[in-house]
Parts: sequence; C-alpha cells; structure tokens
Amino acid sequence: MPNPKDGSIWYAIGTFAGPRGFLRFDPKTKLSEIYYIPKPGFGIRGGDIDGNGVLWGSGSSGHLMSFDRSKCKGPLNGPTATGNHCPEGWSFYKYPGPGFDGFPNTSAEASYYTWVDQHNTLGLGENVPISTANLSDGFVALKDGQMISLRIPYPMGFYAKGLDGHIDDPNAGWKGRGLWSTNGDRAPWLMETGKGSSPRAVHIQLRPNPLAD
Repeated sequence: MPNPKDGSIWYAIGTFAGPRGFLRFDPKTKLSEIYYIPKPGFGIRGGDIDGNGVLWGSGSSGHLMSFDRSKCKGPLNGPTATGNHCPEGWSFYKYPGPGFDGFPNTSAEASYYTWVDQHNTLGLGENVPISTANLSDGFVALKDGQMISLRIPYPMGFYAKGLDGHIDDPNAGWKGRGLWSTNGDRAPWLMETGKGSSPRAVHIQLRPNPLAD
C-alpha cells in the first residue's frame, strides 16, 4: 500500500502466523516500522490506505480497523519501538451483525479484505473504506462514522474476495461510476442458483436518491 503523502510502503502482516498489524517501509531511509493491533482488536486480513495516509484493514475481531501513524506520541523507531508502542494510533469500528458469545462489542462478520475508495468511484465520497461482508452477501462501507451495508440480493451466497472502483465517465453522474467485484467463492455451485452456477462479475452503482435518473 503506497502512502500518497510520503512515499512509504505499508503491509498488512501476521495474517496466518505471528503478531498481527501493519508494517511501514521507507524507501528513502530503508527503515521499517511495525505496529501491532491492540485490544479490543485482533487478527487482520487485507487492508488498504486512504489519501491521507491512514491505514484500514479487516479485523478478525469483527471490526474495521484503522491506524493513523500521525497520532503516535512516542518514538517511531529505535529500541523502544517494539510494535506495541502506538496504541493511540488505532481505531475500531464494529461491523454490522451479532457477535460471538463472550466477546462484547464485536461482530461475527468475517471480512476478507478492505479497500479504500480514494477517488469517490462509488458516490459516497472520497477516502471511504469499503470491506467485503462475507457473511452478509455483499459489502459494508464506513461513511461519517456509520456503517452502510451494500447487499447483493440475488443470487444469495455472494462471496467477494476483492473489489475495485472505476469512473467510466466523470460527466455522467452516478451512471458513469461504480464498484466492480466478483463472486469469489471457491464453490459457486453452493450459491442459491445451485449446480452449474458460474462465477459472476458484479457492477455496483449508487443513486444519489431513489428517483435519480
């Protein structure tokens, strides 16, 4: 994830083993920094960065997680920067839906990947993080502190592994822009349409109001 502000490169780390968090590499100094996820968050899958240099990722704890390095109060590297040195840089936003018993303020949502719409390709605004909502047949976006569900109504069982945006015509309003994704399930025949179902590409467009033409 290239940071458009300073040219640094970020990675989501520890997806399958080891401590989870984000890693920063500075091509100019060749220095790396690591930032581990504090509680209540845990686990991380795919992530992205917004135009302001803030990291966003899908948390196994049922949170959309963000990390803002500019909020760190202590040294960013050196012997005291052990990975747990900037809990103040993290924020957590609960995904919609119920959580597991014994884990308050969490969601059972198992998001695979978070992508940031830096250029308002959908119509919710710039720098809006959008996560795959793999247990609710669609996606979920965070806009002004509120979660917005984008559900694929048919066929049931839609399972996205990734997404991206594209503006076909900047002068065509909502019709000229939108999100693209695929049904990424390894077993598309388990969808509502059953045996013989093929993977699908999905184009998602957002009307500014229900009667917009």
